[in-house]
Amino acid sequence: MTALNNVMSAVQKRVAYSRLKFELQNMPYETAVDLGIFREDAAKIATKAVYG
Repeated sequence: MTALNNVMSAVQKRVAYSRLKFELQNMPYETAVDLGIFREDAAKIATKAVYG
């Protein structure tokens, strides 16, 4: 079961990464400025948030 659990965990992380990246890339410009982030850095931010 451990291998199956590892695969399930990896899939869940990938889904979380994809959703977060999409949301960051598509947020309004004003919101990104208020948060102090660049939408172009969405992949880097999502990677750090999901994978550590």
